[in-house]
Amino acid sequence: MKEFILIILAYLIGSIPTAIIVSKVFFNIDIRDYGSGNMGATNSFRVLGAKFGTIVMVGDMLKGIFAVALYNLLPYYLTNELDRTNLMIGLGLAAVLGHIYPIWAGFRGGKGVATLFGMVLAIQPIVAINCVGVFLLVLYLTRYVSLSSILAGVALPICVLWIYNEQEVFYRVFAVAVACLIVLTHQKNISRLLKGNEGRVPILKHRDRKKSRRKEL
Repeated sequence: MKEFILIILAYLIGSIPTAIIVSKVFFNIDIRDYGSGNMGATNSFRVLGAKFGTIVMVGDMLKGIFAVALYNLLPYYLTNELDRTNLMIGLGLAAVLGHIYPIWAGFRGGKGVATLFGMVLAIQPIVAINCVGVFLLVLYLTRYVSLSSILAGVALPICVLWIYNEQEVFYRVFAVAVACLIVLTHQKNISRLLKGNEGRVPILKHRDRKKSRRKEL
């Protein structure tokens, strides 16, 4: 019963519409009326710019971290590692579900990638840091947030199954499921990437201006 209450709390935390709050406070708009129409970090980068997109991404990651940390409220799980890991995954997934179907925002949310990575950061910090590193590298090279998210998601099972060889079966299955979920929820982005229509985020403008000048010369 106590675990069920924590799952509900984790869902409610995940339902906090970070992107909508930021877009309304600073731009007086609903982020879902622009771009791809969702309240995820990718659309926030595209519509609000790099600065506010980063704020949204960090906020969404914190939802996953805080949701997972709820296990600390039940003393039993502080000493039982296996059960603790399972509960942490359950709490994190509840937060992700809350982000995708937020009760505070009419059940119209985002894709949950940032919240997922916040969840992984709380459960396996080293693995999460590797995934974030992939995300940042791809973002720097391409300026596609969607591609960065997809490749960071694919990096998760690679890290869990092969690089760090995590033995917990549930965690291995979870890592593969997350990668599949991220790919499935980014089908439209993948289609736009293949067609060359995917929008780039407005970062590294100075670098792009230099490239444009070189081409003109």
